[in-house]
Amino acid sequence: MNFDKELDAKGLNCPLPILRTKKALGELAAGQVLKVIATDPGSVKDMAAFAKQTGNELLSSAEAGGEYQFFMKKK
Repeated sequence: MNFDKELDAKGLNCPLPILRTKKALGELAAGQVLKVIATDPGSVKDMAAFAKQTGNELLSSAEAGGEYQFFMKKK
């Protein structure tokens, strides 16, 4: 998937991945896509809830080898 910015949140625990995601999305223009890589299992639920609360669109989330990958589109 194409993305405009990548955020490495590996090794960070809740709530840091969400806080960093919020900051990174703030630097993007509407419609741009942020790729987030995290290792915190809680980030799966957190990203879904964050997208719902903020109106940003969670395009996909996947897990491979203990890493979670998210693509979020800024509203």
